[in-house]
Amino acid sequence: MKDKQPAHIFTGLRGESLALLYLEEKGYDILETNWRYSRAEVDLIARFEDQLIFVEVKTRESYRHGYPEDDVQPKKQQLLYDAAAAYMDVCDHDGEVRFDIISIILPPDGVPNIRHIEDAFFPGLF
Repeated sequence: MKDKQPAHIFTGLRGESLALLYLEEKGYDILETNWRYSRAEVDLIARFEDQLIFVEVKTRESYRHGYPEDDVQPKKQQLLYDAAAAYMDVCDHDGEVRFDIISIILPPDGVPNIRHIEDAFFPGLF
């Protein structure tokens, strides 16, 4: 018998899939999904024009507990930066980078609300 995944895992996976499709429709090239480094995971790594973009996807079913992007606190930003630095070393990238957040609300009986926050933060500037 298979174990059931907790609902928040399913919500997060659905949000990441929607974010990936959203970025592809905007012309982004998706390079990696769920890229791991040490204790950090970058949900999506993309290229758009000449920038390398590290995307954190946050998904909720409602605004009851606030905006999804509010969960990207300085500690998480630092983990993302560490992972981004490792990724840039691996692929020998020394150009521009950007850290985006895609905030998604998935109401049970409605259309997803997707908000793309470009250049949402730059780790180290908190």
